[in-house]
Amino acid sequence: MELISDAARALIGTRSDWAEACHPVEASEARRFFQAIMDDSPRYRSEAAGSRYGGPVAPPGFPVHAFRRPASDATDPLEGRGDPEFDGSSRLLRHHLPRLPIALEGVLNGGYEYEFFSYARVGERIFSRSTYRDLRQREGRSGPMVLVIIEDEYAAGTELRPLLRSIATTIIR
Repeated sequence: MELISDAARALIGTRSDWAEACHPVEASEARRFFQAIMDDSPRYRSEAAGSRYGGPVAPPGFPVHAFRRPASDATDPLEGRGDPEFDGSSRLLRHHLPRLPIALEGVLNGGYEYEFFSYARVGERIFSRSTYRDLRQREGRSGPMVLVIIEDEYAAGTELRPLLRSIATTIIR
């Protein structure tokens, strides 16, 4: 049974526009992030003022964390529970990419690969764009599944200085 329709295949290569994170990198959020990953490098604190970074920077994985619901979003994440396709998370794999027409219900994280370019500085704006890179159908022990490969690019500032590139694999089954 072929689960990847022509309509879904047509979305391969679709790239979103740049989207901006809900707020600039804040020192308190960068601090919580470096504490959570247990990396106490001085580059994340005020001691970095005289360093090659010119001030505190956020840890390498922080740009991914910057794209979450803003505090002002009062939407209840469980509002979709009446939808027969609702599984606790959005079937929109990236809010700025079109939904994939794949007739399976579950969504699983299949892993990430990261390529790091530079640190986001405290006070900078972070931007992201996403591209559907590939769709692959596989047969698993519990039945058919579709692997969705998405490339995410993260950049900072008005010049869109590259920060991070990730390749995400999402499993729909």
